[in-house]
Amino acid sequence: MLKYQFQVEVRPQFLLEQSAPEQGLFVFAYTIKITNVGSVPAQLISRTWNVNDANGHTERIKGLGVVGQQPLLKTGETFEYTSGTRLRTPTGTMHGSFFCVAQDGEKFDADIPMFVLDALSAGGERTLH
Repeated sequence: MLKYQFQVEVRPQFLLEQSAPEQGLFVFAYTIKITNVGSVPAQLISRTWNVNDANGHTERIKGLGVVGQQPLLKTGETFEYTSGTRLRTPTGTMHGSFFCVAQDGEKFDADIPMFVLDALSAGGERTLH
């Protein structure tokens, strides 16, 4: 077991009811589950996201905490939250990292693996014009 390690899982979801595909607006929610799989309690301090659309446009987002919180996770504890983003294309990707500080003062980054935002395969039964 590593001393400093957060495991990050992501579940993206296309929000058709908040989107306007005919105007080039595609809204996605994503639920992030963070688990402290390290041996030292640690606090999530800030986040950095790279949001990429299918046209090659990248938006870099940095900020303190997540959804207004900076959770302190003991070994084995989990924190889950849902947030969202908007794209100008029906598909794109997101990835990033969380900056964390362990209880003993050690600083580390927790990678957020790249995931796909895809309005076209959302449920399969929806047709976008």
